[in-house]
Amino acid sequence: MKKYPFLDLALVNAPYAEELKAAACEVIERGRYLHSTQTELFEQEIADLCQTRHCVSVSNGLDALKLILRAYKELGIMNDGDEVIVPANTYVASVLAISDNNLVPVLCDPREDTYNLDSSLLEELITPRTRAIMPVHLYGTPCWDQKLVEVASRHNLRVIEDNAQAIGARSAVPGLNGTFMTGGLSDVAGISFYPTKNLGALGDGGAVVTSDDELAATVRALANYGSDRRYHNIYQGYNCRLDEIQAAMLRVKLRHLDHENNTRDAVARAYTDSIANPRVKAAVIFDGMRQTWHQYVVRAEDRDTFREYLAQNGVGSDIHYATPAHWQPCYSGLNHAPLPMTERLAGEIVSLPIAHPITPDDARAIADIINRY
Repeated sequence: MKKYPFLDLALVNAPYAEELKAAACEVIERGRYLHSTQTELFEQEIADLCQTRHCVSVSNGLDALKLILRAYKELGIMNDGDEVIVPANTYVASVLAISDNNLVPVLCDPREDTYNLDSSLLEELITPRTRAIMPVHLYGTPCWDQKLVEVASRHNLRVIEDNAQAIGARSAVPGLNGTFMTGGLSDVAGISFYPTKNLGALGDGGAVVTSDDELAATVRALANYGSDRRYHNIYQGYNCRLDEIQAAMLRVKLRHLDHENNTRDAVARAYTDSIANPRVKAAVIFDGMRQTWHQYVVRAEDRDTFREYLAQNGVGSDIHYATPAHWQPCYSGLNHAPLPMTERLAGEIVSLPIAHPITPDDARAIADIINRY
């Protein structure tokens, strides 16, 4: 047992245990397990948080992105073979959602400081088939700048946020509707409530948030067998619903999200202020935005040796992500531009413990271990 485990979900959820049990009992006793009060309330609360008019709760984050793209196809905005620009260093789910819809993922290298999509590279990736840009707020740092907005506007492209890792984050630059909250910056966003997320279910879950009325209605129908009312199927849809138990669990944890994000921010600042080893590059804290620190990622020389050293000193770690999409066997035939930064980061990045019960004092102790490496 490591003194500083990377992630222990039992410990993460322990502070909310009694509230979670009470919420589960309420759902059990009510006897409504789908499409009921908890889901409706949760959707409104997430829409309010993201500053959008609509939230459609769904089964998981991948399904959220898949449903968005399928909805755009049903609305005639995208067609088979159209292209969506996506960061090359994202988790593979972002890319899977594109290819699953018979669309073409166009991989974009990230910036070295944010690890997010480099908007200065967008123009050279756009073709007559480009229909959308999918910025990913990787590790909880908002991926949003004026260049991205200008390029999307100039080429009439939809912007689809992958907000799987940044719920509660705020951009330094306003979104398309004047808001600053991730999820509400773009035309539409997909959210994940995978158990490891800052707002994590005790199972799985996801959501689509948007202020586009027609898009929201289309996503909602597609997620419920393609039906707009009972036994009336307007699309060949899916079963992608969030259940009442998970909605109730998430509503409990949503009440604590600000505290969770603030705690992670304090831990991240302790790491960045304390890591002073020239062989280990600390994560960057950016002024003017709120980062939610789903992961705290450093870059290390001789990564495997570094991780072994951490483990020997009681510190857990992980890699997010060691194998980018274009190195995965399922995308071996994917055409792409050179991706030097993606490939460099894939060999250097290491995620340090940041979730509860890690504290700023723990972060400083871990930094002391790192500084002796």
